Amino acid sequence: MSAGGGTKAVVAALAANLGIATTKFIAAALSGSSSMLAEAIHSVADSGNQVLLLFGGKRAQRAATPQHPFGYGRERYIYSFIVSIVLFSVGGLFALYEAYHKWHDPHPITSWAWLPVAVLVVSIVLESMSFRTAIKESNLIRGKVGWVQFIRRAKAPELPVVLLEDLGALIGLVFALFGVSMTLLTDDGRWDAAGTAMIGVLLVAIAVVLAVETKSLLLGESATDTDVAAIERAILAGDEAERIIHMRTLHLGPEELLVAAKIAIRHEDSADHIAHGIDAIEQRIRDAVPIARVIYLEPDIYEAGRQPKQAVEEH
Repeated sequence: MSAGGGTKAVVAALAANLGIATTKFIAAALSGSSSMLAEAIHSVADSGNQVLLLFGGKRAQRAATPQHPFGYGRERYIYSFIVSIVLFSVGGLFALYEAYHKWHDPHPITSWAWLPVAVLVVSIVLESMSFRTAIKESNLIRGKVGWVQFIRRAKAPELPVVLLEDLGALIGLVFALFGVSMTLLTDDGRWDAAGTAMIGVLLVAIAVVLAVETKSLLLGESATDTDVAAIERAILAGDEAERIIHMRTLHLGPEELLVAAKIAIRHEDSADHIAHGIDAIEQRIRDAVPIARVIYLEPDIYEAGRQPKQAVEEH
């Protein structure tokens, strides 16, 4: 995974979740709390998700082959999509099932009554530290973009996934703490079931958001508006091209961009001049947008009646 910040955030989240999951399982076994069990399974799902993200990042670094000439950069998107499925099934659906079971067979927490509360408080502290790391690493590349837009537009999936998982974990811990505390205060196990149900609904919602955003990346997204503008300026910076007839961009992976453009040349340009001009344009594009690694430029004679007048169509 080329994005060191993404790797750092994933590793921090994995370390936190492994430790938290162990303590949650112990507390769930001793107290019989369904909220605690749901949170333990949630932490296991999150740990598995971080392993998937690391594995996907490693596989994405493989060199291109004749069968996959554009490389394996999109494997990071595939494993991020798998993460959403795991979070939905293992985390969300299990919590909802456990809530349904506990609601119909409620029982108070009678043994090790305050252990779940202690574990949840400590877990909130640890998850907050992991969340802080994810925020810090995201701020390095987020710029002035809002958090919602960052999650929706980020081309590297690891940081948005970890951000949502950590945020969901923190909110889920608060739900679990609410359910456990109310059960201890009222001796009514249905509060524990209610907290478990809220965790399940939360995880399903986060999984759906991740699936929708990752699906868009799998289908293929264009470059950001900033990169598109930089590519346009690079093409037109010299006198090789009169205008851009149309252009398309596509992310082959988080750090690899394909650029295909049809450019208008002069009638009198020789083949040698056109070839050298295309080489010069390609170099300017790579200087302006380093992730533009695959570039196809097609020279053409611009005819106003055949092509739209604007420099660039939808990209």
